[in-house]
Amino acid sequence: MRKEKGFSLIELLIVVAIILIIAAIAVPNLLRSRMAANESSAAASLRTIATANVTYSSTYNVGYAGDLASMSPSTAPTSSGADLLDAVLSGAVPVTATPVKSGYIFTYLPGNASPTTTAPNPTFTTWASPVGVGSSGQADFCSDQTNVVGRDVDGSGTPPLATGCDFTAYPPL
Repeated sequence: MRKEKGFSLIELLIVVAIILIIAAIAVPNLLRSRMAANESSAAASLRTIATANVTYSSTYNVGYAGDLASMSPSTAPTSSGADLLDAVLSGAVPVTATPVKSGYIFTYLPGNASPTTTAPNPTFTTWASPVGVGSSGQADFCSDQTNVVGRDVDGSGTPPLATGCDFTAYPPL
């Protein structure tokens, strides 16, 4: 009897079973890792928006921006295109009032949507919520004129008001 070269069916099934077990362990960890990265990105983006808003307020003397588009990229910065945020976060590319970045939707709520020097905008709130709860992230985040970022701990997803974040529902990070 001659010895056959190659693998038997049993050996191949064992290798496939081992690969499936490794995948079953690794894939959920990769998904959790991606969600954690998305959540970190959302919190950092809220800090960026708040910092840009402070710069906007001190530069244009109309209080905080009336919308994210007012802080969008521009070659000649003005109060309607201040060049303080990137095109994605400001909603310029693609054009939208609620931009999506790293699996999170950003909603900007101004106290006054049309600020002027005689009627400045005294408040703003930015809310970040996951596009797909459980797939892109689990927590909601909130930031306002205090430049504090809060995280929704109970997952209620209750949107904040334009006057500011409720830091009992969104404890500071």
